[in-house]
Amino acid sequence: MRPTVYLFDIDGTLIDGGGSGRRAMEGAFAEITGDDAALRAIRFAGMTDPAIVRAGLRVAGRPAHEDAPIIEAVIEAYLRRLTAEIAATPEFRLHVGVRELLAALADRPHAAIGLGTGNVERGARLKLEPLGVADAFAFGGYASDHEDRPTLIGIGAQRGRTRLGRAPDEVRVIVIGDTPKDVHAAQAIGAECLAVATSFYDAAVLRGAGATLAVADLTDPAALAYLR
Repeated sequence: MRPTVYLFDIDGTLIDGGGSGRRAMEGAFAEITGDDAALRAIRFAGMTDPAIVRAGLRVAGRPAHEDAPIIEAVIEAYLRRLTAEIAATPEFRLHVGVRELLAALADRPHAAIGLGTGNVERGARLKLEPLGVADAFAFGGYASDHEDRPTLIGIGAQRGRTRLGRAPDEVRVIVIGDTPKDVHAAQAIGAECLAVATSFYDAAVLRGAGATLAVADLTDPAALAYLR
């Protein structure tokens, strides 16, 4: 079979965070900026961590030239808060089918299983470690690599190809995500996209965005058949 790089989104795709990430980010933004309302108007789904903070600063009316140090400070405060928020969230869990799918892919020869996520790398690990799946992902493309989702997805794809020791035209890249932004990022780098309707968007919307395949969740036999 053709060597394949798998890039998994985290929030809404691998996990249901029960609002823990949002609460940590809103608390961090309020801590650093003094504004406890700006992020409420922003839908986080599909956004990268720095882009969320940047959007909040625009809502708050802060000038763009202040962005860099504030974004850095907010994300550091967010990471300090995240573990406690996760521990206080009984709904924090893996989505159905995730553990089984990862086990099936781990047995595939010539496969590189990584992350393609809007989380910064430290945040990604903090979310996956309590669920016992962090070690399933040997590499990734993260918001700490780049704020732009297509760019970070491209970085993850290149890391996967490097692990496989293959040239770009020898490798299939599949992005697994739950939002139109995941679909569009995959398209932007010439990758395929398996979309799962496990958060805010149903399968019809994801198909309409251009997903290669859209399923209700990762227990759908079509998902494993497609990925393998």
